[in-house]
Amino acid sequence: MSEAVANIELLNSETDTGTCTAEPEESQTSAGLGKKAGWNPDEFAREQIRGLVRKVFLSGAERSVRQVVFSAVEPETDVRTVCRWVGEALAEETSASVAIAGRFTPVLHDARASRESSERKGRLRPIATRVRGNLWLLPSTPREGGRMSAATLHQHLNEMRREFEFSVVEGRATSESMEAMAMAQFADGIILVLSAQHTRRPQARKIKEALEGSRARLMGTVLSDRVFPMPDAIYRRL
Repeated sequence: MSEAVANIELLNSETDTGTCTAEPEESQTSAGLGKKAGWNPDEFAREQIRGLVRKVFLSGAERSVRQVVFSAVEPETDVRTVCRWVGEALAEETSASVAIAGRFTPVLHDARASRESSERKGRLRPIATRVRGNLWLLPSTPREGGRMSAATLHQHLNEMRREFEFSVVEGRATSESMEAMAMAQFADGIILVLSAQHTRRPQARKIKEALEGSRARLMGTVLSDRVFPMPDAIYRRL
């Protein structure tokens, strides 16, 4: 597991109270874990990801969640790795088809040809890589032109929803593009990935307020790059 994911921590979801936390604080949950004998940060990360998957996608809530956008506040934060591990955990928890989608940068295509292809067998599965039984990776594709229109974003997300039962979508950083916010309005929700090394509380709060103002469904925040305290057992050996 990569360093970014090994230090992941689920902070909250829309079922919890509280606000986005961009700068980690010592707490009994995080600091105490470091004191437990045999504590494994990789396993802690996996537990956090499994908890996120079950709470967001598999909670059995009346409003089902099938498509979620993950976006960072700043471009330095590794969202792609987080999406990969969330998608893999989701594929292990369900037999339904799961797609992990790279940043949305589609090549403009002929609308009629696309419609005919979709009617036959779908446009996305032929270009996806099947990782295992029910898990696919959708690659990013070269961008032609500048900003994508809302209609193009909506079309792509709808195609993904038709061809896969669940989709985990990597969005662009909110500080450099409005695409993630636009996508969040069409998807079932958005989760912000915050970095303990880069993200600052005022910046995260501003993005949170902008998402709420656009009526996007902010489902929670994930903290990456978390540095945990050194276990007492290691201190005693120094």
